[in-house]
Amino acid sequence: MDLIARIRVPAPQTIIDVGCGPGNSTQALAARFPNARLTGVDNSPAMIAKARSDFPQREWILGDATNFESPRQFDVVFSNAAIQWIPDHARLMGRMAALACAGGALAVQTPMFRDMPIREAIARTAARPRWRETMSGCDAHFTFHPHGFYYDQLSHRAASLDMWETSYIHAMASVPALVEWMRATGLRPYLERLPDAADRQAFEEDLLEELGRDYHLQADGKVLFPFRRLFFIAYFP
Repeated sequence: MDLIARIRVPAPQTIIDVGCGPGNSTQALAARFPNARLTGVDNSPAMIAKARSDFPQREWILGDATNFESPRQFDVVFSNAAIQWIPDHARLMGRMAALACAGGALAVQTPMFRDMPIREAIARTAARPRWRETMSGCDAHFTFHPHGFYYDQLSHRAASLDMWETSYIHAMASVPALVEWMRATGLRPYLERLPDAADRQAFEEDLLEELGRDYHLQADGKVLFPFRRLFFIAYFP
């Protein structure tokens, strides 16, 4: 919502949501820009099926952002919390910028997971002797760069470029709640390497031990979980 609110394209007619998942972010775009034609693209058949079922009035495309091509350009190219799963961001930024028409914008949010203590706790857990061999290479599933990287990729293409970072401080019920939060995102490549529920539970128990070094109980028993996100919007001439 913070990213959508900052998009300064007057009355866009066409918007594409890259990495749309089940369509929730696409619907948020539709609420802000009700007259726009919305297209969502995602490489997950299950996600696209869900989006088509829930929001049949939209256009949904099963496709991979790494090689996605469109016969038309869009007034807004939008991507929320998706590019961290895609390699080669130099090439990706060029492809995404090319989807935007003259006078259009590229609006992106990506988590700054690599700079967060929870990522270090996961890495320490994966490096333990029991898990080291199985978890080798898991970190390669993610691609993160600092803001300067994206500035260099887009500043020569854009007429203007807005960039900002925000830490959202979540009050979590407990340290195990952090694991629950990350299970489908930052933990997913690690848990998928494990053969059964017993190993996954053992890995999570080791992770809880590591998390206890970085995340501590507040006076009310909750745990504060700052989650950093990078935003950028490139406006094209």
